[in-house]
Amino acid sequence: MKLENVNNVEGLFKVLDSCKGKIELVSDEGDRINLKSKLTQMIMTANLLNTATIKELELLVSDPDDMKKVITFMMQDAAV
Repeated sequence: MKLENVNNVEGLFKVLDSCKGKIELVSDEGDRINLKSKLTQMIMTANLLNTATIKELELLVSDPDDMKKVITFMMQDAAV
């Protein structure tokens, strides 16, 4: 699933933390990075300090219920 224009990065990480299944970020090179890892989240947050929005992000979400959580979050984030 591709996410675009994520304005609430901290909120996204909270949603990902609440997910039961595996959540992976897919890099432009095709690498898969575990987004439920606190270390990965800290590194991403540090890299995003200069920007308030994630322009584009591709996630692999293993659990259908988790997919619903992410979609609901993105719909709410877009409405703000």
